[in-house]
Amino acid sequence: MWNRWDKTAFPDLLCRDITLRGSLGVEVKGYDGVSAYMDQIRAAFPDFHNSVEEIISEGPTAFARLTYTGTHRGEVLGFAPTGRSIAYAGVAVFRFRDGKICEVWVLGDLYTLSKELAASGKGD
Repeated sequence: MWNRWDKTAFPDLLCRDITLRGSLGVEVKGYDGVSAYMDQIRAAFPDFHNSVEEIISEGPTAFARLTYTGTHRGEVLGFAPTGRSIAYAGVAVFRFRDGKICEVWVLGDLYTLSKELAASGKGD
């Protein structure tokens, strides 16, 4: 869904009343909220890619260790576009109901992301 920006997948993957708390400090609800959050990420990193490194699940809960990559093309975290390639780690906790994701908590390594966005450009 994220890597293809495929919002048509919402009904297949997400509960209609989904709650998503993203790394950028926002909490959104429902398809409209998730859609707006995806738009925010896409505006900052049009080529954003979410790689799943590991998944651990038990009952209705799953934990994923992730790597995020992309090119900084839009304002994010107070940083104007730099054109820099970024890569940082993150984790997400998913709660499922009836086979669909109903709650997501995402925690990205914003310290590393901020350091990459603020880099002096040396070695880029």
